[in-house]
Amino acid sequence: MNTRSIAPQRLPQDAANLELRFGLRVGAALSERSATSGHDVSERLRVAREQALARAREARAALPARQAKEAGSVLVQSQGTLALGGSPLSEGFRWWAPLASLVPLLLLVLGLVLIDQWHDRLQTATVAEVDSALLSDDLPPDAYTDPGFSEFLKAPEQH
Repeated sequence: MNTRSIAPQRLPQDAANLELRFGLRVGAALSERSATSGHDVSERLRVAREQALARAREARAALPARQAKEAGSVLVQSQGTLALGGSPLSEGFRWWAPLASLVPLLLLVLGLVLIDQWHDRLQTATVAEVDSALLSDDLPPDAYTDPGFSEFLKAPEQH
């Protein structure tokens, strides 16, 4: 039996409500303390409040435009399914997007070329090792092509 408790997921509305409540609490605390502070501190607080309100207004004004832009990148397909992305003619399309899709292909080709060069070097080293063993051996290279060579290999070694 599964006894884990699952925490409820927070929705964006919950986050906005929490942010609003926090802002109200901070505002109330600042208002309460501004009555007991000096004139210069209360003046700085007033200017800071005005700046915060101006930023909040700008953020609220920009929110519908940002949501519309994000909504433009979501396509509704047949049978009610959603797909992310947009047409190449959309505003978010950049010239580097097609080039970025070629990067994995270029890396693959580069990797294959490097693997081929490594394989060639490995084969060359192996052939060189065999050649040096043949040339430094007691038998002449013509002995390996002699028909009696297999008999020579089967014969016991003489000390």
